[in-house]
Order: sequence, then C-alpha cells, then structure tokens
Amino acid sequence: MRATGSAAGQAAAPPAGLRERKKRRTRDTLARSALELFDRQGYEGTTIDEIAALADVSQRTFFRYFASKEEAALSVQSMAESHFLAAVRARPAAESPLTALRAAVLASWDTIEEAIQSVVPLELHIRTYRMIEANPQLLAEHLRRQVQLEEELTREIARREGLDATDPRPRILVSAFGGVMRVTGRLLSGTTKGDVNELKRTIAEYLDQIGPALAENWRT
Repeated sequence: MRATGSAAGQAAAPPAGLRERKKRRTRDTLARSALELFDRQGYEGTTIDEIAALADVSQRTFFRYFASKEEAALSVQSMAESHFLAAVRARPAAESPLTALRAAVLASWDTIEEAIQSVVPLELHIRTYRMIEANPQLLAEHLRRQVQLEEELTREIARREGLDATDPRPRILVSAFGGVMRVTGRLLSGTTKGDVNELKRTIAEYLDQIGPALAENWRT
C-alpha cells in the first residue's frame, strides 16, 4: 500500500533531536558571525545582511533566531547568565544564600567556559565585553538584563529561604553580589587573554569581602 502524502512527509522529517541540534548550530553560527564582524568592523558598521551572509543564511533566517542585531551581540552573555541561574537553582537547600551564590558562580564557570567556547573563542568573548561598554545602546541593554537577572536571583533566594517577597534581605544580598560580579566583569574586560582560573580566584576573593565590607568598624 502506498503511503499517503502526510505519512510520507512525517517519515521524511528528521528526528526532533536532530532538528534541535541543527537549530543550535545555526544559532551559534549566527552569533559567532555577528561577534566576529563586530570585532572586525565595529557594531555600528555591521549590518544584519552582512551577518547573515557570513553565516551563509538568509536575512529571514537571522530573524528566526534573533529579533535584532543587539540581541545577537548579547547572546553569549545571555547564555552564560542562564548557566549561572541554573547552577544557583541546583545548589543544596541547606546552604546559606551567599554560600549558594558563591558556590554556583565558581562551580558554573567550568560549564560556562565550555559553552562559550563552543560558540566563540574566549578571547573574542572578552573583547565583546569591551565593545558593550563602549556602545551606549548595548551597555543600556546589558545593564537592563543584569537587573532582570538580579530580580530572578532575588526571587530564588526568597524561595529558598521561605521569605515573603517584601523581605528586603534577598534583594540587598543579591545587589551586593551583583556589584561584585560587575566589578570582576570589568576586570575581565580589561584583560587580554582571559585567564579563567585567575578570574575565579578574583571572584572568590571579592565575594569573601562582602561580610567585612558590610561591618560597621573597618579598623578592627
């Protein structure tokens, strides 16, 4: 018996896992192409058509994965933030909030570095930080996303501790933690090679100073 057109089409369709891998490869290729062009000729000097051409896809395909050039520029940062948020949610419930945040950011760096380098070289990722800081539009969006991440972290800490959303302590803690991450992020953008082990040591050292920095008397 001859298969119907619908059945034949279903039989020819690739497995869902294969489709997802192809989509991920296309998205990664577009992100890498965008960051390479931004690095080479500047963010403002790069068009979406040029990104699509370098990735060997159509402009229409670009817009299937990214709503804008800005979103493509920040895509690797967004991926790293998602890895970190997942790591926080996976921390043992018995850990104190600051311990959970500290452990998550240090432990997740291994998977974050691997995820980043599956898309772009780490050196290019670091140069992207400098590009973001130099571009007011990108910097504003980057800071907006950081605020959004801090809101999600605040809700997660409150949930872990069984606190009401109006309790100020999770927000204060996350704000202090976020300040450390912004400082170390600027340190990262000022490096040339991006020594991840050195960055982890710096993050740990800075986070360990949150308690002493909040103490009333710094001279004892």
